[in-house]
Amino acid sequence: MASRYIRNNRSNGYRGNSQAQVYVYGNAVRQAEPLPGRAPKARPKETKRASRQVIRNRNRAMRISPAYAVFLAVAAIGAVLVCMLYLRLQSDVVSRSENVTAMQEELAQLTEENETAYNAAADSVNLETVRDRAMNEMGMVYAAQGTVVEYEQPAGEYVKQYSDIPESGVLAGSGSVSE
Repeated sequence: MASRYIRNNRSNGYRGNSQAQVYVYGNAVRQAEPLPGRAPKARPKETKRASRQVIRNRNRAMRISPAYAVFLAVAAIGAVLVCMLYLRLQSDVVSRSENVTAMQEELAQLTEENETAYNAAADSVNLETVRDRAMNEMGMVYAAQGTVVEYEQPAGEYVKQYSDIPESGVLAGSGSVSE
């Protein structure tokens, strides 16, 4: 059979001071559980006092020698310099990246303007009008076979024609060249 617990709070006339009593109804009363045993507190072991020589040796080992202090200072300064160099390089990379982006945008804009101007120029020229004017007003004719004379290019980049081109196609030559 199940047991039922009821708490009865009584006041002794003092505020905040109450006693709680527990009544158990039923035929099954719980067995009291034993409290867990407490472990004894660990007492610090008594340390043996070290001799003065051992204490001096320990203190000497704890000190930093001047050479080691100089080494640590140089290493710290080197680390700071490396960090500063890294930050400067990182800043250069970022600024160059921004510069490249700006130049790419400018190139895209100039390319678009150039294509627009080229298309406008190409659309403004009527090739049929140019051909008609060249043939009728200036007396030009299409080249026929046999009217084109080929010649060897001289050493310079351009040619000024002061007289007719010879039939051989050679503009200048030395006397030792056989024809």
